[in-house]
Amino acid sequence: MKNILVLGAGKSATTLIQYLLHNAEKEQWNVTVADFDQALAARKIDNNSRGKALAFDVHNAELRQQLVANADLVISILPAEFHYLIAEACLQHHKHLITPSYVSPKEQELDAAFREKGLLMLCEMGLDPGIDHMSLMKTLLHLREQGANIHALRSFCGALIAPESDNNPWHYKFTWAPMNVVMAGSGGTAQYRKNGKPKYIPYNRLFRITEVHLVNGYGEFEAYANRDSLPYIEKYGIEDIPTFVRGTLRRKGFCSAWDALVRLGMTDNQLLVPQNAQFTYRQFLDAFLPPTSIDDSLSTKERLAAFLELDDDSDVMYRLGWLGLWNDKPIPMTTDLTPAQILLDLLEERWQLHDDDKDLIVMLHRFDYTINQQEHTHVTTLVVKGKDPENTAISATVGLPMGIAAKLILQGKLSMSGVHIPIVPEIYDPILAELKTLGIVFEEIVA
Repeated sequence: MKNILVLGAGKSATTLIQYLLHNAEKEQWNVTVADFDQALAARKIDNNSRGKALAFDVHNAELRQQLVANADLVISILPAEFHYLIAEACLQHHKHLITPSYVSPKEQELDAAFREKGLLMLCEMGLDPGIDHMSLMKTLLHLREQGANIHALRSFCGALIAPESDNNPWHYKFTWAPMNVVMAGSGGTAQYRKNGKPKYIPYNRLFRITEVHLVNGYGEFEAYANRDSLPYIEKYGIEDIPTFVRGTLRRKGFCSAWDALVRLGMTDNQLLVPQNAQFTYRQFLDAFLPPTSIDDSLSTKERLAAFLELDDDSDVMYRLGWLGLWNDKPIPMTTDLTPAQILLDLLEERWQLHDDDKDLIVMLHRFDYTINQQEHTHVTTLVVKGKDPENTAISATVGLPMGIAAKLILQGKLSMSGVHIPIVPEIYDPILAELKTLGIVFEEIVA
């Protein structure tokens, strides 16, 4: 009997837990799901006899060690900053570890220790990062076998809302960790390569530099650069490629409106607004508008339009107004909050998934290359639609790769050790093959 420990039972864990429990009888697994909210973990297990729900506080070192010691394999869907603590426990107790998050420098330093103990720490095993690496590498290998000279590679992904649930002017709703959406891009300067030269896009300009891509049957999307693409040039083995960028997809019009919030400073997660400020949303917005010599009789909306250099009736102003930014509704505050937290509270009300809503995952890779001096473009697209607000596309595409990887490890079919991401055929071939049987299928167009 093998014991799998899943740490975290949030939105992205639903399909993973279902997959593990569905296979538990055949594979002779027991699955323990541990979360700060034990009731949430119990709901995800849904009375399955192979499952067990526990309360878990990652800061409880004794409990952390105990749970890891009792497992054969650990899957951590905790916030990324806690993976290192789990990795240390896995090393101490000789356990394999899977995470969906980017490998941090501290985690990468554990590579030698994991290798020495014959253990595997498999990271970036979700959607983005995860399925993007696997599908991209598979296509890249195929093109290389054809003798392609690839001169541009663009890889984009977005967690969005299905067309039938797209009923607000932002064309967006929260389908995964909301604060991560609010803070997207704020972690540092985006970096990529274009025409052989590095490009650096700081956060204050990130959402102004976009490119548009068409997805058959779903229309146009805009993409902005995501994080630092440059390390993946070496990881993917494409050191000579002139243009390479990884990015995030949104519906057209989203980025220009979000840029307005960034310019205002409303995504700041450092400044503390005191509880006793007793702001309305209009007063909160007004506090971010710079001093102006414009007629003081102008409304907050009019002064905002002047600051943004936009017409009052522009699409951006319409989206900001729809959020309620210049309403005289009091901001509910029981403690000091950052501007990002105040914005998040407003967005969670306006961008919530309703009972009949479905989410949408869109991934796109575009390869521009030559074969025998002939120019070609190879586009692979993935579109996955969720079933409901619980069984989402984001949950499926984040959870299933980790579940399949866990099965391969416990079956002894992944024999590597150390800290890895899924960029080798030994990992991505069987995972992509099973994902296909589960309805996660790429469409390919070559021109």
